[in-house]
Amino acid sequence: MASNAAVPFWRAAGMTYITYSNICANLVRNCLKEPYKTEALTREKVHFSVTKWADGKPQKPTLRTDTTE
Repeated sequence: MASNAAVPFWRAAGMTYITYSNICANLVRNCLKEPYKTEALTREKVHFSVTKWADGKPQKPTLRTDTTE
């Protein structure tokens, strides 16, 4: 049974929802005035750790920083 429901435009454009969401978030951040813009840009930074496993045991974790710069 085919559905005649409308397809979200981000899906019709060939994007995932995460990609669409990131584009919208960047647009909103760029529209903000100071000091809110600087504050929002600092929250955009992501810090995470990566732990490799060898022989079933975790190795020393590596701290990584992912920025859009």
